Amino acid sequence: MGRGRRDKVHLTVEQREKLEQISRNGYSPAKKILHARILLMCDEGEQGTRKWTDEEIAQALQVHRNTVGRIRQRFLLKGEKPALERSQRKTPPTAPKVDGATEAHIIALCCSDPPSGRADWTIRLLTSELKKRTIVTEISRESVRRTFKKNQLRPWKTQRFCIPERDLARFVSQMEVVLDLYSQVHSEDEPLINMDEASVQLTGHVYEPLEMEPNQDKKEDYHYTREGVQALFMFFDSLRGWRRVSNRDHRTRVDWAEEVRQLLDVDYPQARKVKLVCDNLNTHNIASLYEAFPAPEAHRLARRLEIYHTPRNGSWLNVAEIELSILSKQCLARRIPTSEQLKLELLNWQQERNHSASKVIWRFSTEDARVKLQHLYPVFEEEESVSSNATF
Repeated sequence: MGRGRRDKVHLTVEQREKLEQISRNGYSPAKKILHARILLMCDEGEQGTRKWTDEEIAQALQVHRNTVGRIRQRFLLKGEKPALERSQRKTPPTAPKVDGATEAHIIALCCSDPPSGRADWTIRLLTSELKKRTIVTEISRESVRRTFKKNQLRPWKTQRFCIPERDLARFVSQMEVVLDLYSQVHSEDEPLINMDEASVQLTGHVYEPLEMEPNQDKKEDYHYTREGVQALFMFFDSLRGWRRVSNRDHRTRVDWAEEVRQLLDVDYPQARKVKLVCDNLNTHNIASLYEAFPAPEAHRLARRLEIYHTPRNGSWLNVAEIELSILSKQCLARRIPTSEQLKLELLNWQQERNHSASKVIWRFSTEDARVKLQHLYPVFEEEESVSSNATF
């Protein structure tokens, strides 16, 4: 018997086939594959096979000699399965570093206002404050971080929301007018147009950027020049898949009135009346037409215009906002230095979108709003009328 072979391992045919399958499939845990290979190399039952010593097995599999002896001994004493599986360490349970009381203190402190001069709680700041207030004598930042994760505490994150105006009756009344308008059938003689405004800052490069190449992203200097601000006017026919977007130096009453005249006289000259949906900006009314044009011209335009305002804090009802969002992502997410270049880029984007006739299909109805936005509707108590001459 070779050196280091105290007890002999004799595998049956079934055991050898099973161990060979484990050592070759590649799906078993690494430890299990290693133990299977050790047992195969320890086998002395098959005739004509090489007899490996513990030192040779350890050197071939790059493990310690004692590991080979321990796996062989476990196989002989306990069987095949315990020899293949990883032994479980029996360690006594340790008390948690953060018990229920400490966790409650961490949550309460995290949900309170941070110290003066700090915008929000950080893990380092909270750890220091726990020790300072002698809530705990010793605690690591990792323990605090795990408490944050367990209770989904994120003091560095703030979600913003918009509460509708307190006059709920006015909000839902204007909302239902717009929703009913979307559900109606609109003809070419009376088209439905959505309108919205936005601002874009013109910026230029201080240094010319490095263009993208294979294995190299585009690079540009974080310094930039400010070249002014442009106002964007978006008119969108979601049913037809048509839009027009233009840029101006200002967004005054006169600018809006001139854009509306182009809508009526150039874009829809044959329409008897145009139904225009816009927000509650103070320039979006008939008075702007009279400020921009003589009374006869303003009256002519006003007779062909029917304005519907979305409620305050209800700009999501304006379909033109969706198109402005697409414009920002597809066209404006870069540096544009001049108003002339901006005008050209807007024209090219507009032509491509109109050529594909991209539409928005609005499916949210008044009935849906009364179910999903029930909390916005005023609550009334039903009055029970009792007849005075009722017989009891």
